[in-house]
Amino acid sequence: MAKRTANTGGRSYRQGPQRRAEILTRAIEVFAARGVGASLRAIGEAIGVSHAALRYYFASRDELLVEVYREHESRAECDAEPEVSAVDLMDRSALRNRAIPGLVELYATLTTDALQAGAHPVTREFVQERFRRVRADLAERVRAGQKAGTIAADIDPDDAAALVAAASDGLQLQWLLDPDGVDVRRSLAVLARLLPPTRGG
Repeated sequence: MAKRTANTGGRSYRQGPQRRAEILTRAIEVFAARGVGASLRAIGEAIGVSHAALRYYFASRDELLVEVYREHESRAECDAEPEVSAVDLMDRSALRNRAIPGLVELYATLTTDALQAGAHPVTREFVQERFRRVRADLAERVRAGQKAGTIAADIDPDDAAALVAAASDGLQLQWLLDPDGVDVRRSLAVLARLLPPTRGG
């Protein structure tokens, strides 16, 4: 399939992983600046890709949105340091997201779509798995903090992870709606103070 070619508007281009990666990169750039398009055709027009080309690589709008966010997140995760605390990790994410509100909107769209009764399986499975992965990562960071004495040993790591993830997501949603009224990083700093260190640690 990687060698198959198609002609759009009299122009041939190579079909394959490279072209798909180019589409995702362009979509990330456009979504970061403008937010999410209403339809696959509208998204194609915004990123300068024909509807036929998009349909070749992505069977639906849901699939495209999931893959765009997955690609964006995989790039961001390359910078995640394993020794950073759970709250600090969310703080870094919030700082990075201030420059890309459209991708925060994309994430909010995916989570909202996943809750709908007729949610596309691709969207629901992606959001469910992402929450599991994020909670697992944060829980490990909480355990590391407990071993280091910076977080009390009687706090359940899984509960703390769910709380940190919920706080981060909720704060960023509020920030989208009221950028001047919500300081995500300052609120996360308050949350960090609610995870007390081990006594005497």
